[in-house]
This record gives sequence, structure tokens and C-alpha cells, in this order.
Amino acid sequence: MIREVSLGNHRFSDILRGTGAPRERLSARLTALVESGVLQRRQYSESPPRAGYHLTPAGRDLLPVLQALMQWGDRWVADTPPVELHHHDHRISASWMCDTCGEPVNGSRVQSVATGTQPS
Repeated sequence: MIREVSLGNHRFSDILRGTGAPRERLSARLTALVESGVLQRRQYSESPPRAGYHLTPAGRDLLPVLQALMQWGDRWVADTPPVELHHHDHRISASWMCDTCGEPVNGSRVQSVATGTQPS
């Protein structure tokens, strides 16, 4: 659902078509995503009253996670990627970069440091 909304499918019928989820399940999940602050409903028609679904800032912060999962699926599951993400005319991919020095990072060069506690 988040992927569908991020790709511009804001109406229930478009999200339904893009996901193939049963109507009742889709409705329940969209409601849960609105209640959790990932999506927001915005009215686009008064007569009849209709609303579309849009990403909140919290929802937009999930996009790199979805991109990484898509990239994993493209490599390990799909013979041919069903969708590619593009920026202008070129394909983009998820990568892990250091915020400070800008170097690409892999898991073997990362260490976990607890926050909120001071060593004695």
C-alpha cells in the first residue's frame, strides 16, 4: 500500500488494483496506516465525498526501506524485476552511506553503539 501511494496511486480503487488485496483487508490496512500516522486521508471530492491517501513525513521515511526490499527481491527472487525506480532517465538503487564522510558502507564495517547511556 505504501509503495502504491508513493507511486502516485492515491485512490482506493487504484491501490486495490495495484495490490490485488481483498477490499476488506485493504480497507483495514489503510485505516491502520492512517491511525499510525504513516498515511493521511485528503478529501478530493465533496459530492460524493471521497478521499485519497497520501504519505505523511513518517510514511516518506519508509521509502528507502521499501526500495531496499525491492532491490533484494530483484536480486534474489525475481527473474526479471517487475518495476524499476528511476530518477530522471536513470535507474536508482538503495545504498548505505556514512552521513559524516560520505563513504559507502557494508555490514562488516559497522558497529553497534548503545545510545542514551554513558560508560562508567
